[in-house]
Amino acid sequence: MSIDKYYITTPIYYVNDVPHIGHSYTTIVADTLARYFRIKLGKENVFFLTGTDEHGDKVAQSAEAKNLSPQEFCDEISAEYKEAWSLLNISNDYFIRTTDKDHEKRVKEIFTKLKNAKTPKGNDVIYQDEYEGLYCTGCEKFLTERDLEDGMCPDHQKEPEIVKEKNWFFRLSDYIKDLEAKILSGEFEILPESRKNETLGLIKQGVGDFSISRESVKWGIELPFDSEQKSYVWVDALSNYITALGYPDDLDNFNKWWPADLHLMAQDILKFHAFYWPAILMALGLELPKREFIHGFFTIDGKKMSKSVGNVISPAELVTRYGTDATRYLLLAQFSFGLESDIKVELFDEKYNADLANGLGNLVARVSNLIEKNFSGKTELKEINIKTNISENIEKYKFNEALKEINKLVAESNQLIDKEKVWELVKSEEKKAYDVLSELASNLLFIAKHLKPFMPETADKIEKIFKAGKIEKPKEALFQRI
Repeated sequence: MSIDKYYITTPIYYVNDVPHIGHSYTTIVADTLARYFRIKLGKENVFFLTGTDEHGDKVAQSAEAKNLSPQEFCDEISAEYKEAWSLLNISNDYFIRTTDKDHEKRVKEIFTKLKNAKTPKGNDVIYQDEYEGLYCTGCEKFLTERDLEDGMCPDHQKEPEIVKEKNWFFRLSDYIKDLEAKILSGEFEILPESRKNETLGLIKQGVGDFSISRESVKWGIELPFDSEQKSYVWVDALSNYITALGYPDDLDNFNKWWPADLHLMAQDILKFHAFYWPAILMALGLELPKREFIHGFFTIDGKKMSKSVGNVISPAELVTRYGTDATRYLLLAQFSFGLESDIKVELFDEKYNADLANGLGNLVARVSNLIEKNFSGKTELKEINIKTNISENIEKYKFNEALKEINKLVAESNQLIDKEKVWELVKSEEKKAYDVLSELASNLLFIAKHLKPFMPETADKIEKIFKAGKIEKPKEALFQRI
């Protein structure tokens, strides 16, 4: 399928959690895809959105615990995310915050549109009703008995409280059959296939209407037609994907980018993105996202990430030890994207040394050193076209497979040096040595070209070395051995 623009989003991250490698993983994947499509389509044809989700009871409670106002608390944590993404060289085009005044204004306009809209069955899209249910403050959502494990929320290991209040509801029941048909036809694509099947299974179990406001929440966007009610966090948060583009007041920019080509997220927010979000869009008369990719969680050395266990790893910790590009590489190369996986932290050093210090870094040093010492830094660069599946693997979200192919090219180039014994060849067959080194330098530029989405700084360094008028061995190794 050919495309002429690419709009990609991460979920917006909740400010009650500081950035860790779970958030980093999703965001690095999004960045890799954004960089890849900028190369393919031109940077003016790619829009990459990330940001922070900043309303709700939990935020107000956390702010109070730190003797801060909710806004001060949000400002502090949002800044931590921006700093983390800067450390990881994330190239987002826009960073949205749900406390942005533009976002809040547009969410109110969206609520007004929903209030005035009718479902395909002629019913009001939203209606007021009294609701009593089990509410988990940690999840900021109502749970059913079916969701509980031994009477507890499985994610927060707390018994939910019984909440009874008058709310505004969205009539999801009038949209669910149309939504199911769009999923089955592939018009609204959910990947991987297991998540699509999970979504269809939940539909068969029955999906009811959902609350879009709360009267007990104080830190949130006030409904334009009901001053006693605040927007329930999910409508506010999900709308970021369109308010960031200017909807509903800047339709020129909105129409340039919408629909989203890819929403990326982890499995805990499948329900909201697979049901609530498309139904809201249908009620607004808007196209659905083309695709959602919902990846699994990962554990750290076999254990779920937890502050109490002490295995929550920040991006800054990894960048301090390995550097920005190596951190990006280590998170993408260890396992297949999409699956629930276990990160073996003890293998990071080993993989860093094997693939980067002894592999790519060593190759760059050897080739540049041989060219500088024996041919005054001159060589003949050629445009080569090695047949690979790197691009195809990136577009199919097989990032570790794409990196394996790049590593294979690195290994083959290092083997060529050893096979030809270039350090001896320069003394006996100068012309042949020159040709071999020209081939190796050209290989490295080919490798750099395909590394750009994954390791942009490293790719730029390699190009700078081998496209220079005089090739010189870098004074510092690309990757210092650990």
